[in-house]
Amino acid sequence: MPAPVIYIWKKAAFLRLLVPLITGILLQWYLQFNPLFWWLLFSVAAVTFLCFFFITLFQRFRLGAVSGVAVFVLLTSLGALLTYYKDIRNDRQWFGRFYSGKEYIAVQLLENPVEKPNSFKADASVLQLQKNDSLLAVHGNIIIYFKKDSSLKNLHVGSELLFRKHLQPIKNSGNPGAFDYRRYCLFQAITQQVYLKPGEFVIRESGHLRMLARLLNRMREKVLHIVRTHIPGEKEQGLAEALLIGYKNDLDKTLVQSYSNTGVVHVIAISGLHLGLIYWLLVRLLQPLRRAKQTKWLHPVLVITGLWTFSVLAGAQPSILRSAVMFTTIVIGNSLAKKSSIYNSLALSAFLLLCLNPFWLWDVGFQLSYSAVLSIVLFMKPIYNWLYFKNKVFDFFWKLNAVTIAAQILTLPISIFHFHQFPVLFLATNFLAVPLSSVIILGEIFLCCIAFIHPLAMATGQVLSWLIRFMNHYIQHIENLPYSLWDALQLNILQTILMYIFLCGSTYWLMKKHKTGLFTAAAALLLFTTSRSFSKINELQQEKLIIYNVPGHQAMDIVRGNEFCFIGDSSLLENDFARNFHLKPARILYGVHEMPNSHRILKNKKYIQLRQKHILLLDSTIRFRVPEKKLPVELLVLSKNPSIYFPRLTASFTIKQVVIDASVPFQKAAYWKKDCDSLHIPCHNVAENGAFVMSLN
Repeated sequence: MPAPVIYIWKKAAFLRLLVPLITGILLQWYLQFNPLFWWLLFSVAAVTFLCFFFITLFQRFRLGAVSGVAVFVLLTSLGALLTYYKDIRNDRQWFGRFYSGKEYIAVQLLENPVEKPNSFKADASVLQLQKNDSLLAVHGNIIIYFKKDSSLKNLHVGSELLFRKHLQPIKNSGNPGAFDYRRYCLFQAITQQVYLKPGEFVIRESGHLRMLARLLNRMREKVLHIVRTHIPGEKEQGLAEALLIGYKNDLDKTLVQSYSNTGVVHVIAISGLHLGLIYWLLVRLLQPLRRAKQTKWLHPVLVITGLWTFSVLAGAQPSILRSAVMFTTIVIGNSLAKKSSIYNSLALSAFLLLCLNPFWLWDVGFQLSYSAVLSIVLFMKPIYNWLYFKNKVFDFFWKLNAVTIAAQILTLPISIFHFHQFPVLFLATNFLAVPLSSVIILGEIFLCCIAFIHPLAMATGQVLSWLIRFMNHYIQHIENLPYSLWDALQLNILQTILMYIFLCGSTYWLMKKHKTGLFTAAAALLLFTTSRSFSKINELQQEKLIIYNVPGHQAMDIVRGNEFCFIGDSSLLENDFARNFHLKPARILYGVHEMPNSHRILKNKKYIQLRQKHILLLDSTIRFRVPEKKLPVELLVLSKNPSIYFPRLTASFTIKQVVIDASVPFQKAAYWKKDCDSLHIPCHNVAENGAFVMSLN
């Protein structure tokens, strides 16, 4: 009897094509080969594969291994080449190749400006560079931040602007464990950013968007207008927009955090759940077309058209495109009276999406979406068979919970790796949120259909607002329960892989009762435990000083073992979002918690001795006094805006390293940097070079 793994491998033909494609994507991104190397491999593999069509069947069988290697190399080269050419920096017409900072830049807005706390933000496509009297057509995207002004009302998606201002590169904060924002932007062909004030740009004649883009934008704006008109409450409107078409600009940040902490953030993200509802609705509404031979062919065409229209309208994110490809496969299979393998549909959709954009491989939504669906396919039935209910209502709700439990199994390692937390009470939240959010989505679709009937639309909007408010209150109540969240979890990439090997091995053993699975799971668990033990030992021995890059703020952690002591602005500790975004990732990475009474230990101290290293902290709140004798200083930290002079400092201290933190004004930081250069003292400007980390061991 053949092993199940081989059965799945043969059943899902596209799975055998997906592995080499992913291999090529990873090799090219991390090793950055010359494309000529890949073109050579691609050509040799293609010629080798084609030669098999000109030999006998017996020879093909004998040389089957050669054919397999040729296909593997062919697809690996394809993945690498797709990755190389998708990188905007390798585009011959990328504006960065020609831009010197003196040219006029013509751009087209890709979205309506979105309001931020201190500005408006919009992504824009660079169309032209004006060099002297000539116009050069170029490619690439930038981020534009606009100073808040009434004139911005004239800006919308498709508007063309002309300006001449020096573009700034996209930078990471450099904070340990922080989100790689620069790579995220690069994957969207965004490499630069600029801040524009009124008078620094002119609006050209509105550019012409493609007809499809213009139509979809109008539909999107119409849907948003209906939601904002008929559903009262800002929080309710923001969630309704996200549920229906994936518009997240109006979402309340604290509410999103609550959904994430309770394990139902997938409800907000447009995914298979939403498209499944659209698919079910389209199939039901268009069912009469299947009864007549003349209109039978229209049924799959209209269903597929509706699915893809909704997918593009919802932002064409990887998770929903994956679902769109899968449902398209199902519709085509049903119309041809053929049932396709779910594994093949999954592999096919992943293959097509990665060919379209190889960088989606790093997208968290892409990873979670595929792991969740695969987990449901593998584990839903065994989990559902744990309990049996004669009552159909109880059976329905148990089936929902079985799906929820199954989805968590393969998504758990990815969730911990990216988000460093596990929602303990995910069953309680999903039990209500999944069916209720489905009802809300269907209600919103109904609202859009009857929006022209004002009294009925207002009544529907009131009901939807109440349902959303009830769901929000329920989620936040669960979040506030003790032990609802297992937080500050940390896995590196090796430990994540070992966790998957353990899950696969133990599953194979439990389902097939095969000892190979048990041995594989035991070996993976042993290696995982060993790796975690080494990580814990390193955490207990670590001693570090971290100066964070938090714009406009003083923030520094002194780490000793698995404890830290914070020195900085108290406003950071009071702002949950700022603390979680800037400080928390590093503390999770190093596995530390706050030292008891740490705020008292270093209160008002400016000269700190850690091990054999002396650190001098100077800011505008500390008065500097000349010491009686010259003192050694391994690290001088300059913060905020102190009145100091480097010649006076060097006369009083022997300074080996200077760090200027992110709270120092730009002009003062530049002035101090020049002083350090003239005195040949190494200087690290946190605002420009990212966070500063020094080992104290």
